[in-house]
Amino acid sequence: MMNISPLQKERLQYNPKLPGMLRNGISEICVKEGKETESVADQAKIKELFPNTYGKREITFEKGQNTSLAKKQVVGVILSGGQAPGGHNVVCGLYDALKATNKENVLYGFKGGPSGLLEDDYLIFDDEYIDQFRNTGGFDIIGSGRTKLETREQFAVAAEVCKKHGITAIVIIGGDDSNTNAAVLAEYFAAHETGVQVIGCPKTIDGDLKNEDIECSFGFDTATKTYSELIGNIERDANSAKKYWHFIKVMGRSASHVALECALQTQPNICLIGEEVAEKKMSLSAIADYITDAVAERGNNGMNFGVAIIPEGIVEFVPEFSVLIAEINELLAGEKAEEFNSLSTWKERYAFIEKGLTRQSMDVFAILPESIQQQLFMERDPHGNVQVSLIESEKLFSALVKAKLAERKKAGTYKGKFSALHHFFGYEGRCAFPSNFDADYCYSLGYNAFMLIQYGYNGYLSQISNLSKPAEEWVAGGMPITKMMNIERRHGEDKPVIRKALVELDGNPFKYFAAHREKWAVETCYTYPGAIQYYGPSDVCDQTTRTLALEKGE
Repeated sequence: MMNISPLQKERLQYNPKLPGMLRNGISEICVKEGKETESVADQAKIKELFPNTYGKREITFEKGQNTSLAKKQVVGVILSGGQAPGGHNVVCGLYDALKATNKENVLYGFKGGPSGLLEDDYLIFDDEYIDQFRNTGGFDIIGSGRTKLETREQFAVAAEVCKKHGITAIVIIGGDDSNTNAAVLAEYFAAHETGVQVIGCPKTIDGDLKNEDIECSFGFDTATKTYSELIGNIERDANSAKKYWHFIKVMGRSASHVALECALQTQPNICLIGEEVAEKKMSLSAIADYITDAVAERGNNGMNFGVAIIPEGIVEFVPEFSVLIAEINELLAGEKAEEFNSLSTWKERYAFIEKGLTRQSMDVFAILPESIQQQLFMERDPHGNVQVSLIESEKLFSALVKAKLAERKKAGTYKGKFSALHHFFGYEGRCAFPSNFDADYCYSLGYNAFMLIQYGYNGYLSQISNLSKPAEEWVAGGMPITKMMNIERRHGEDKPVIRKALVELDGNPFKYFAAHREKWAVETCYTYPGAIQYYGPSDVCDQTTRTLALEKGE
């Protein structure tokens, strides 16, 4: 038994809440089938790529006689991609449902992500081992990894490993890319009549794996509450010291759900939303002006402090910056990279850059702080491209604001003082003890995944809905993963992928934020969520995110 803290000891005893229907007992769960489905876009192409798993019906589990075929199930489970709070409970829920159905059922855990399946590296779960991980954060129960299951050679190896152990189903716990891989693997297994089912579970703290059927991905609730506690603490400190502007970057490269949720919980002075930046085609200078206006008004009113939340991927939403990145990638392609790297001083490299960029992009590049300029040319991915996620956008915008404030001070329109501090909240939220919501939701996802297996479904995503209500009223079921897919251009090829969900600017969460942000910008309206609560009144311990509540009109 591992060393455990008093809190973990208590959490190990927590009994996750299941949807009312799943509490009936395995023998009293039947299936109600809905309409046939189609993909969100590119229907003909997706159907062509997934002839065996496309167009299947959504299903809902209801109370009734279990009509599934009784047989021994040997299931493999994989944790894929970045960690998200509650992943352990998905495995625990899967294990408990499997054992409740038949004590002879077996659960394999493939270690280190999808590579564990390919390398036949596994453990077999038993009660003693799995009981150490109930209601805890992290993915250390079997580890995770980012290996993609996407080639026929990999699928063939996976099929052989499954055959070797008599595995009847694989559960892949991951985000949009991982569940895209799950759909492709499911199609391969069906086409080759392996008899192995594949079920996915929706995970990502970024919140961008959702749609009308998947109300939220697991981990988002805990991560945003963790970040919001920290942001609230910083707000309290800012309001106490009254001399610092805190620029806080939060997770979310492809969408701004995390930033928006944290803003709804903490009411900072500024929160940038990448989707709005793209919609309005805002330039870096325009964004900096927007922040500067709030800083200046507060400063002129004697409030030389504030809090600004910056989404991790904000610069990718800025049209002019995207063009700049594309030109830089082209500038350093092939032999040009060697020429650039041979230059010994930044002055020489700057001249090389100035010669190679268009005037419009050079104008953008010139306003960047030198540290960010150099970062764009020093941090490259394996393909030689700029790693945009590594850009310290919180420092970028505070530097731009500082420069604009200096201009206003010269013009006599700004009388305040500006001192900035910087933070990045990322890993702090990925392995926190799951909130009661995520503990319950994840356990239900895993339990439900086994019901999908027991009833013979393949290429489905475990689905728990009605999540803004108490767990007793949650609805369990499944949807074909292909329903979420479209065709996108990846690495020069058309690929079937799950469409990422962006912040909807006409949705209730953003509308609420937009209606209040002008007041939050110039007044001090901070709210302090405090630490995640696990014990006490349900309206404190089991509350869901503000995003989900607003989406449901609550």
